Amino acid sequence: MSNKEVTVPVSTHSNALKPGDAAASPQRQNSLVPTTSALRRRSRFSWIQKNSFYYKDLEKLFSFHVPKNGKVVEIGHGVGRLLSGCVPAQGLGIELDLSTVEEARSHTEYPVEYWDGTSELPSTVLHQMSEGVDTILLVNTVGYWSDIEVALKKMAPLCRPHTRIIAVYYNFLWAFPFRIAQKLRLKMPQADQNWLSAADVANLFRLSNYRVVKQGYRCLMPVNLGPISWFMNRVLGNLPGLSRLGCTHFVIARPEHKIEPKNVFASVIIPARNEQGNIESAVRRMAQIASERKEKYEIVFVEGNSTDDTWGEIQRVINDPSIPKPFPVRAFKQPGKGKGDACRKGYAHADGNLFLILDADLTVPPEDLPKFVDAYCDGHGEFINGCRLVYKMEREAMRPLNLLGNKFFSYAFTWLLGQRFKDTLCGTKVLSRDNYRRLEEGRAYFGDFDPFGDFDLIFGASKLNLEIAEVPIRYLERTYGQTNISRWKHGWLLLKMCFFALGRIKFIR
Repeated sequence: MSNKEVTVPVSTHSNALKPGDAAASPQRQNSLVPTTSALRRRSRFSWIQKNSFYYKDLEKLFSFHVPKNGKVVEIGHGVGRLLSGCVPAQGLGIELDLSTVEEARSHTEYPVEYWDGTSELPSTVLHQMSEGVDTILLVNTVGYWSDIEVALKKMAPLCRPHTRIIAVYYNFLWAFPFRIAQKLRLKMPQADQNWLSAADVANLFRLSNYRVVKQGYRCLMPVNLGPISWFMNRVLGNLPGLSRLGCTHFVIARPEHKIEPKNVFASVIIPARNEQGNIESAVRRMAQIASERKEKYEIVFVEGNSTDDTWGEIQRVINDPSIPKPFPVRAFKQPGKGKGDACRKGYAHADGNLFLILDADLTVPPEDLPKFVDAYCDGHGEFINGCRLVYKMEREAMRPLNLLGNKFFSYAFTWLLGQRFKDTLCGTKVLSRDNYRRLEEGRAYFGDFDPFGDFDLIFGASKLNLEIAEVPIRYLERTYGQTNISRWKHGWLLLKMCFFALGRIKFIR
């Protein structure tokens, strides 16, 4: 379970099932979903067509967060418009309203099953998705379940460690406008339901053994007023404060998952340019760490464009039998320039199932790397980022202007990505081989223009909805050489990357 505070909700809904009602009749179960006479007179499909602007906004949300050609289950399927928009290789709809199932089957190419959240998942669903799914969509569903915590737990057989659950629901601030819209027949009539805040939904996920990755709001204007709606939804709807007024809130969660350290093989990627004096120390200190840990290690040096004899020093250390090396140590020449290029060369040749970046200047002590492995194995995150801005630094570790720049970028990226980032520029980062491969496959979305590699990983991890955790580290002064970072040239490049990310992450609506 997450160590965040959770509260236990108690259902007071007038239509809530009693604990013994799991096998209630379809008629009793159907009372939990909208079956008013007004809804019977107009099909669900026609209501969705009438409110297509709102559903197009949901399509944009899902098209960004749901990888194409995956396995997707939509619960609260309706007539399948949103599932189709995700372009799954294998899709399945689950509908809460028994009377809607037949209509749904006539409008979608995907199989549709009935499940109300009170019983176990149908055997047909488990058979069709026996290997688990990539994404589960909960489309305005949580308000109809009589016991949300129970329903979320019963979804567990569909989940694997990489599964993402995306729950969208109405912002309770819009309860009164939506009631008026229903009376004016501008919105599909609905039965009484739970009105839940994003915090309520996130809390229920935590109680149900899931970890919340992101949450937010969208769609300030759910009807099409031309340029007015565009400006309100794409610009105003992204601004701090105003964004909370959107009519839809969403929560993205993942199953809790822990890993045994003995099953971890950590590849420590060390990009090295003009770091001749640090190579032997890096190997000796990593050897001491490996002797005390359960996980296995290897070191992959990647050298390029050095003006000192860094490459020769790496070869000397590898071939010196007096230097302890209880793990493989390999070295490669990078084909291009920049730390990002060097790290990619290391990833391509690494044999481990967990990738760790360690800067060869050793300003982040190798002795701190086990903290990153522990955070990953204990399930605190899938992308572990180092943070140099917690503990007191040594006097010359970071210049004042660099410190101010780091603080600026931390605020900017926290807002941009919807997850906390206190130190975007720390070079020490950790993610699994599998997640790196997924990130690599989607790299074209952002392009290849980051010479550092930090933002390539950060943007990619955010796009994949990986949970990001930060590990505070001690930041030390250099003992050899000079920094390879140009504060003005590289600072300007980082700023340009932020503006680029605005259009690819924040203002995509």
